[in-house]
Amino acid sequence: MKILLVDDHRILLDGLKFLIQNLEGISEIQTAHRVEDALVLLQSEPVDLIVSDISIPEMGGIAFAQKVKKQYPQTKIIFLSMHEEPYRVKEALSIGVEGYVLKKSAHEELVKALREVCNGGMYFSLEIQKILIQRMRFPEDERILTDREKEVLTLIFEEFSNKEIGEKLHISERTVETHRKNIYQKTKTNTLVGLLKFAIENNLISTLN
Repeated sequence: MKILLVDDHRILLDGLKFLIQNLEGISEIQTAHRVEDALVLLQSEPVDLIVSDISIPEMGGIAFAQKVKKQYPQTKIIFLSMHEEPYRVKEALSIGVEGYVLKKSAHEELVKALREVCNGGMYFSLEIQKILIQRMRFPEDERILTDREKEVLTLIFEEFSNKEIGEKLHISERTVETHRKNIYQKTKTNTLVGLLKFAIENNLISTLN
């Protein structure tokens, strides 16, 4: 089996390669630090399985996986990710990836994931399995932001202060500050520009019209 590892962190790539290079059934391991390099490699020599960072810069892991699945439908994909938010897992599932392993668990779980996927199965980290079950039981929990947080987000982009937002929504300034902190935490951003980028990428921008 030929495997391609894609991650912009060279140290992590080297570690992953060392971890799996002696596994039975693996004939070749290639690495790429950029999505563009990975696509060039695939054009010249398709692989059986790709292990990719979901947050790789430029194109991004989701778009990369979509392109791979369209051009090389037989190629299997395992995502490595720091993120365990329901919407990210949903995105990965929607494009048909075969595995989703959290980076914090990669050392223990990647070998299991490779074996399972190579044998025609699927593999998701234990935390991800819990998220999938939670999403089935409580679909509303998969929303990125609550309705109130979306209201606050809208007013943030309209450049209202916390005090002004509180007055408009009839809540305290302290509550607005809590919502603002939660929004930045959930979106993993710390600037207004980063927040806007996230809102556009995750179809939240419609709430800002």
